Parts: sequence; structure tokens; C-alpha cells
Amino acid sequence: MYDSLINVNGSQVPTLDILLLLTIVALLPSLLIMMTSFTRTMITLSFLRTAMGVQQTPPNMVLVGISIFLTLFIMDPVIKEINTEAYTPYKNSEITQEEALDRAQIPLKRFMLRNTEKSALNMFVEISNAEAVEQEEDLPMTVVIPSFMTSELKKAFSAGFLLYLPFLLIDVVVSSTLMSMGMMMLPPAMISMPFKLLLFITVDGWELLFSSIANSFH
Repeated sequence: MYDSLINVNGSQVPTLDILLLLTIVALLPSLLIMMTSFTRTMITLSFLRTAMGVQQTPPNMVLVGISIFLTLFIMDPVIKEINTEAYTPYKNSEITQEEALDRAQIPLKRFMLRNTEKSALNMFVEISNAEAVEQEEDLPMTVVIPSFMTSELKKAFSAGFLLYLPFLLIDVVVSSTLMSMGMMMLPPAMISMPFKLLLFITVDGWELLFSSIANSFH
């Protein structure tokens, strides 16, 4: 019969608790990605690359790296608050592990609620049949996280639409010009690409985009 207890530092730990801990650790990267600014940043950068028609430039690795460091920059106040309120007291053995997890949720929940649209939050509250609360911070994470994810996807796609407009205008102008000149066999994308790059460089596109992404979070 399989032993249901594992000896850890002289104490007996149920196997089920170990499996639960490993499951949480495996899901932690995904949870952190969906609970931070990473998703909106990554999708916005992907839309920009597609709108410019540069295919795999910058490559995916570069976009992920940019998104990670922008996320660290945006989430820096939240990370510092978690470190001060939860991690440091737990490291000094002032609070238990459960108390540390509860305290760590508070800054993340506040960040997500500040950037969550009321309509998305109300929808998931209604779907989950959650009990009425006086403050939004009292809502469970199972309601806050999907609401935040829905709002982030909506805002990322809205940003992508706005990014497409100027580049789409260039494509329309180039295509109309080529047709009027009878050069229908010449691919419009080949001609419009330099103008797209020139426009993006002229307006300091990277600085404008990064500042817009950072300032879009509250």
C-alpha cells in the first residue's frame, strides 16, 4: 500500500498537500502573467508588429523580453508593497504562511480592480452568484481575476485597432496611387513598408508606445 505521508524535516506531510503545492507552483507563472500588465503589453506589441507588416521583426523573444521588463516597471509599486507587507514579515517569522498569502493578495487585487471595467466585474459577479459585498476588495480572487483578464483583452484589442489605423491609411494611399499609375502588378506592401517605418521612426514610435502602455495602467 502506498504511504500517504512524506517525511519532511522530521514531520509528516500528507502526499495530497505535496501534490497541491506542486500544482500551485506549476500554475504560478500563468497566474502571475494573467494578474499583471503582461497580457495587455504583449498583445499590443504583437498588434503593432502585424499592423506594420514586418512579420517576425522584432522576433517573439524580443517582444516577450520587452513585455516582461515593462511589466516589472509597471508592477514595481505592487511588488514593493507585497515585499513590505507580506514577504518580509514572513521571512522574519512574524506571520504564518497563510497570513503572508492573504496579505500578498491585497496589493494584486487592488491593482486588478483599478484596471477592471465595471461591466466585466458585474458580469462575473452575476455569473458566480457571489454574495453581495460592501467593497469590491472583498470579492474573491476567482471573480476578480477573470474580470481583470476580460478587461485586459478588451483594452489590448482596442489599442490594436488604434495602432492599425495610421498604417492602414498608408496602405490605402499606396494602393490607390499604384492603381492610378497602372502599376497593379507591383505589391503595395513592398512600397508601403518604407513609409510605415518612416512614420513610426518620425513620431518616436517606441517611446510613444511604451509611455502609452505604462500610463494606461492605474
